Amino acid sequence: MLDGSIHPDFADAAAVLLRVLPKRAPGGAAVCVYYRGKKVVDIWGGTRDRDGNPWRADTTAPSFSTTKGVLSTLLHIVVRRHGASYDDPIARYWPEFAANGKAAVTIRQALCHEAGLYRIDEMITHAREILDWEHMKQLVAAAQPAHEPGKRHGYHALTYGWLVGGLIEAIAKRPLQAVLTDELVVPLGLDGAFIGMPRAALPRRALLIANDGVMRPQPVREAWQERLAGWFEALLKQMGIELSEFRAALTLREPFDWNAEETVSACIPAANGQFTARSLARVYAMIAGGGVLDGVRLLSADQVREICTIQNRTRDRVLFLRMHWRMGYHRAFAPGASAPMAFGHYGYGGSGAFCDPSRDLAVAFTVNSGVGGPTGDARMPRVARAAIRAVDRVRHSEQT
Repeated sequence: MLDGSIHPDFADAAAVLLRVLPKRAPGGAAVCVYYRGKKVVDIWGGTRDRDGNPWRADTTAPSFSTTKGVLSTLLHIVVRRHGASYDDPIARYWPEFAANGKAAVTIRQALCHEAGLYRIDEMITHAREILDWEHMKQLVAAAQPAHEPGKRHGYHALTYGWLVGGLIEAIAKRPLQAVLTDELVVPLGLDGAFIGMPRAALPRRALLIANDGVMRPQPVREAWQERLAGWFEALLKQMGIELSEFRAALTLREPFDWNAEETVSACIPAANGQFTARSLARVYAMIAGGGVLDGVRLLSADQVREICTIQNRTRDRVLFLRMHWRMGYHRAFAPGASAPMAFGHYGYGGSGAFCDPSRDLAVAFTVNSGVGGPTGDARMPRVARAAIRAVDRVRHSEQT
């Protein structure tokens, strides 16, 4: 059963949510869609934990890399408010960042994953280090790029949060959570958007179901497995795919509990955002609307046009895909629907959110079951396809 509301023209989105909810296992999800600045889908169902507690209207879900899209939007707002330029060197605002040949790295390059600072395995020794916000900012500022910034791009799976979050603090001269609240949550009236969840809000959250939220490093392989893996990696390397870069960007060396209260309360802006689908959809509806929603302008129309522009089209060094990075967002994967102007961010575990300014459409999906890859799984693309097709049907009927 689903709760919430839905416009009849977008009923297919509800059908998709019903199909992806676990039938005989714990887990829940929510979908929210905005079209032409109005909420047309706001539905949820399933359970928010293994104990069968129902997913509610105010339930937030751990959203992993979907957090990056919110963080990027916040940086765009800060750039506008403080008169910064995307081609400014980061070190102009964050002097310590100039270390190890990074004096010329620009805000644009950071947003487009071109800074070469994705190798978290070279920065930390223990997984628990990522709980320490100030420590991780210092490590990123001191790090040496894996390649010449601006010449290549590799997905900053975890380091993006400290890189862009640290830059936001340096420009705004305030703590990241305060900037998030003052510049995005309050102006848009977001009902659930946290990067570092306060203790009073913890009872609202959904818990990750898979492995009870514990992510473990790859187990030690036997000798024959190691030889086979080495042969396979050598073959891929000849094709320009280096699995070592994937591991360097995404692997923590020890088990790490993403459900733990200390993790959810920490500031890990590339991965531990807690959101309602409603809040995510409102953020992207503002972008889809040219920077304004419900009369509140947070971005200029020129900014939105620049944000929409694809910055690189080559294969990502970490993800091995053509991500078509915009400034802080990748293309919106929606097989079966044509949406070349759509962009946003999907995340490990299946969540995702995006907008399509050409359709004035924004879509968000939050979930607590499943695993998928760094850019999610098939569920968010199915929701995206249903919403895009619904808009196209509405437009077609208006023209006939």
